Amino acid sequence: MGNFSSKRENIKRPPSDILEAADFIVRGGIGGVPTETVYGLAADATNPDAVRKIFEAKGRPFIDPLIVHVCDMEMAREVAEFTPEAEKLAAEFWPGPLTMVLKKTPLIPDITTAGMDTVAVRMPSHPAMLGLIRASKPIAAPSANPFGYVSPTCAEHVRSMLGGKIDFVIDGGECACGVESTIVLMVSSPKKLLRPGPIPPEEIARALGEELDVSPKVNEAHPQAPGMLKSHYSPKSRLTLFSDAAEIPDGFAGNAIYLARPAEPKKNEYWLSENGDLAEAAKNLFALIRKLDAEGKDIFCQRPPLSGIGLAIADRLGRAETKH
Repeated sequence: MGNFSSKRENIKRPPSDILEAADFIVRGGIGGVPTETVYGLAADATNPDAVRKIFEAKGRPFIDPLIVHVCDMEMAREVAEFTPEAEKLAAEFWPGPLTMVLKKTPLIPDITTAGMDTVAVRMPSHPAMLGLIRASKPIAAPSANPFGYVSPTCAEHVRSMLGGKIDFVIDGGECACGVESTIVLMVSSPKKLLRPGPIPPEEIARALGEELDVSPKVNEAHPQAPGMLKSHYSPKSRLTLFSDAAEIPDGFAGNAIYLARPAEPKKNEYWLSENGDLAEAAKNLFALIRKLDAEGKDIFCQRPPLSGIGLAIADRLGRAETKH
């Protein structure tokens, strides 16, 4: 389950770390938790005061709804109204990195859903997160970082950014996916891809037996799901995307990120995967950007192909890119 640290003491007795964290959650506390996608900032999704602490710790606008994480279908049906299509996707992809936006039940307060009558719900696969939910409540958990910054993919990222503002951090190792979940709006016709993620839209369409709207219009003033604002996942350093290395200016003194290892890498050249594997690239994306951001130099990053998880990588990079 990993090691647990709190503001009061260090606890290294798994699975008592989960029980200690669950006690914080039940009493209205907040803390950093591992999932297979990125680390989340967790609170009891049914407690408005606890959820408010998430927004305050992150500096997150209250117009941006949160994902509610559940541990089984019984809990899922307590927080959302499941349609036959939603049941089908849950059977196919849960537990895993798929979030569905459904009509919410009265159990979920308006602050969790940004005042909307829908709720984003997901069953994660990380054992520590599932154990925490089972021992406590449905958990609201956006990424555990200051709003708009690069998402955390290990416990140290959470401690370094939010350690003084939260009650605990569960160390569950590095995240397997490295990018946030795929989000699908299930209460529209056609159903809409609101955020690309580890599960590509063609797999969801296959499971549903119908096509998805993969380019829905976005209302920035009231997004229907997390991660839909134009500027997001951004480092402090200037980030510019490129398709061809020739686009990097001569004499560029910053750092360059490639999908695959260059044939003869230079000192300032980094890569997300030895051979350009997109799943590996996604897993390493945020950690590498965060590492290079600490140097304070401009960053050029190669665009991925727009297929599979490449869609998710491109989405995150497009929102992270410095707007010139």
